[in-house]
Amino acid sequence: MPDTLKVVSPIDGSVYVERALASPAEIEAALSAAARAQRAWALVPMEERAAVCSRFVDALLSRGPELAEELTRQMGRPIAHAPGELRGFEERARHMIAIAPAALAPIDAGPKAGFRRYIERVPLGVVLTIAAWNYPYLIAVNSVVPALMAGNAVVLKHSAQTPLCAEAFGRAFDEAGLPDSLFQVLHMSHAGSAQAIADANTAYVAFTGSVEGGKAVSQAAAGRFMGIGLELGGKDPAYVRPDCDFAATVENLVDGAMFNAGQSCCGIERIYVHRDLYRRFVDAYVAAVEAYRLDNPLLEDTTLGPMVRAAAANLVREQIDAAVRAGATALVDPARFPRNKAGTPYLAPQVLTGVDHSMAIMTEETFGPAVGIMPVDNDDDAVRLMNDSSFGLTASIWTSDEDAAVSIGSRVDTG
Repeated sequence: MPDTLKVVSPIDGSVYVERALASPAEIEAALSAAARAQRAWALVPMEERAAVCSRFVDALLSRGPELAEELTRQMGRPIAHAPGELRGFEERARHMIAIAPAALAPIDAGPKAGFRRYIERVPLGVVLTIAAWNYPYLIAVNSVVPALMAGNAVVLKHSAQTPLCAEAFGRAFDEAGLPDSLFQVLHMSHAGSAQAIADANTAYVAFTGSVEGGKAVSQAAAGRFMGIGLELGGKDPAYVRPDCDFAATVENLVDGAMFNAGQSCCGIERIYVHRDLYRRFVDAYVAAVEAYRLDNPLLEDTTLGPMVRAAAANLVREQIDAAVRAGATALVDPARFPRNKAGTPYLAPQVLTGVDHSMAIMTEETFGPAVGIMPVDNDDDAVRLMNDSSFGLTASIWTSDEDAAVSIGSRVDTG
């Protein structure tokens, strides 16, 4: 097994970053040090933890333009879109810091004569965060800041595609004055990650990634009797009713399917449109998709970058081709996107009609800029199809009738 991590940029196939992978001894030492540091951190008052975490946010944001370019070179998101994730990072981090005192306060267990009763929230110990590449700052901050605010130590293992994002966290915490060893970055192989999960010092694992990755985490944690948080695959549906705000619905469902080249955990992957609106919706949707510009993501006018790697793009191509062979119609001419080329990460967006649930494009995770659209006759038809999936991450209903949205939403197996 190689002992070096190499990041191949989807922009041009060049090696952008190389890092040594942590050895078994280095992994053990890091987790032991984190456990020692955590015991002191657990006694630090909440307001001091909040001050450190706030300085961390400031420090990371101070390098915004540099981090945005690094992000684009590592995973291919257009440079014009990259700063948006840092804005989301800041919003989430500051919100979690602000709500921590109330969220972590003891729970009153109710009165009982002669007793003072409450449930106290205490730190777990060392939290291992294994973060994905597609939203590397947002995904990591979701567990890193809450864990530290709750008095835990954190070891961050980022995706092999975005190691510089983890290192940016580390530098920012150093600048913020976080005590030594409370936050550490480890670049690890799959075997190294399994070792870290099984280590007695690890008290919780927060993992975002593939279904297969989630299975591997669960297997590595077997017998540890500890908590694990898994955010895995999705095949997120949208239902468009005739009473929707048409322009806003089209705009948001196009963005939801195509942003980040479709590589979003909660991206729109299948759309069900009421038959009364179907043809008008499809025409408007295709026109909006055809307005994208697929090109080098370092160019400011690029709105659709390459997928993270050629293999990922090829999987999407295979789903599209299989659907067309089975009778679907591909409505976007790839020739409109000159950068599109088979065998590369550069993939033209696609919209398919004539699809059904015998096709992988409607049932298996695509994670790319392709979406199938089906007509439905009524709400019941839409709910049946939305629920015909082994995935249940998110779903959306597009209507101006709030009561209908709530009623339909309560019947959708999601969340």
